[in-house]
Amino acid sequence: MKKISLAVCIVMVFSLCLCACGGNVKNVKVIDVESELYTFDEINSAIEIITKEFAKNWKGCTLKEIYYAGDETSRHYQDWADRNGADEVIVLLSSFDVDSSGGDGSLNPNSTYDGWNWILVRNTDGQWRHVDHGY
Repeated sequence: MKKISLAVCIVMVFSLCLCACGGNVKNVKVIDVESELYTFDEINSAIEIITKEFAKNWKGCTLKEIYYAGDETSRHYQDWADRNGADEVIVLLSSFDVDSSGGDGSLNPNSTYDGWNWILVRNTDGQWRHVDHGY
């Protein structure tokens, strides 16, 4: 019993350490944008993937807002689906702050990034897959 309790404690501490390694998504504002291409749930599933990505890998950054870039933008990015062997593409836009660490070192310290693109692709009715991000 003591070994099980110790193992559970170790797993919990390790999990907390992993959670602390990524970005802050606690107060992210999700802005609803209407679409003729995608349902509310399809857009939100893409947003959820990026929110998890941000929380996991964007140390020193705080995600402020995220939203669907719109049907016209997603149509413009169709080549991303083609290049990645997928049928559909969705583009999200976000705004995030970077602390004094500069995130992973590739971002400007103490700055805000607005209009940051997140590109995801999928096969029809499949799961979204994050393939790129940036300006």
